[in-house]
Amino acid sequence: MSPIEKTIPTPGCHRWKRVALGMFLSVFAGLTARPAPVPAAPQDKKAEIRLGVCDWTLGQAGHPDAFKVAKKLGLEGLQVSLVPAGDSLYLVPLDLQKSYLLWAAGNGLAICSFALGELNNVPLKSDPLAEKWLDQAIDIASSMQVRRILVPFFGKGDLRKDPRGTAAVVACLKRLAPKAEKQRVILALESWLSAEEHVKIIEAVGSKAVRVYYDVANAREQGYDVGREIRFLGSRICEVHAKDTKDLYGKGSTDFVAVKKALDDIGYRGWLVIEGTKLPLGVEESIAYDLKYLNSVFRAQ
Repeated sequence: MSPIEKTIPTPGCHRWKRVALGMFLSVFAGLTARPAPVPAAPQDKKAEIRLGVCDWTLGQAGHPDAFKVAKKLGLEGLQVSLVPAGDSLYLVPLDLQKSYLLWAAGNGLAICSFALGELNNVPLKSDPLAEKWLDQAIDIASSMQVRRILVPFFGKGDLRKDPRGTAAVVACLKRLAPKAEKQRVILALESWLSAEEHVKIIEAVGSKAVRVYYDVANAREQGYDVGREIRFLGSRICEVHAKDTKDLYGKGSTDFVAVKKALDDIGYRGWLVIEGTKLPLGVEESIAYDLKYLNSVFRAQ
C-alpha cells in the first residue's frame, strides 16, 4: 500500500492539538493578532526536472520539520499534506499559511504541491465532508500560490469497478473545477485507474483545472504500460511521483530510464516527487540513495 493510502494522523486527537498549539505559539510569539499578508511561494522552474519528496515519506505528514529534513537531504521541494482538523483543514488560518511559507523559504525549498490524503478514508465519492475539505484546499493553495493539489482515490475512495462512485466524483469536480480554474489551481487525480479511465473523467468534467498526478509505480503495479500511458496522457500530467514498491531506486521494478524517455517525449519539465515505500537503509539514507540515483538518470549531462 502506498504511503498516501495510509491514514494520516489528524489534529482531531488531543495530542495533536497540543503539538499544533505549541508549534503555533512558538512561531507567532511577538506577531500581531491580525492575519498578515501571505508571501508568495517560490515559483516552479519550467526548464528542468526538479526533485522533491512527500512529507509523509519523511514520517512528517503535515509537520514543518519535514522542511528541515528535505533540506538536509539536498531536495528542492516538499509535497505537503493537508491535514484535517475536524471538519476543517489545519492550514485554513492565514497566519499558519504564512508560517509554512516562511519555513519553506527559510530552508530554501518550494512547496511543490499539496496532498489531501485523508480522502482515502473520507471519500470524495460518498462523503460531503470530503468536498468541503477540497473546497478549502483550493482556497489554501490559491492563497499560498501552490498550483497543484493531489486528490487521491485509494482505500475507501477507490474508483475501480465503481461507475456510481465515479459519476459522483465527476459531479463533485464539476462543482469545484470552476473555482479551481478561476484561482489557477489544478486538481490532480491519482488512482489505480488506467490513463484512459482518467481521461474519461477529465473529459466528463470538462475543465482544464482537472489533470492527472501520475505515479509510475502505481501504474506498473496495475500492469499498465507506463511509457505508453505517459505518452498517451501527455500534458494532462501535471506532476509525477517517483516510486518503486520493490526496492531502492535502480534496484527494484521501476524502469526510471524508460520513465525519463517517456517524460522527455512529452516535454515534461516539472516536479519529480519521491514517494519512498522501501526504505531498507532507514528513512534518510534510503531517500539520499534514491535522490542520488534520480540525479544520475534525470540530470546526467
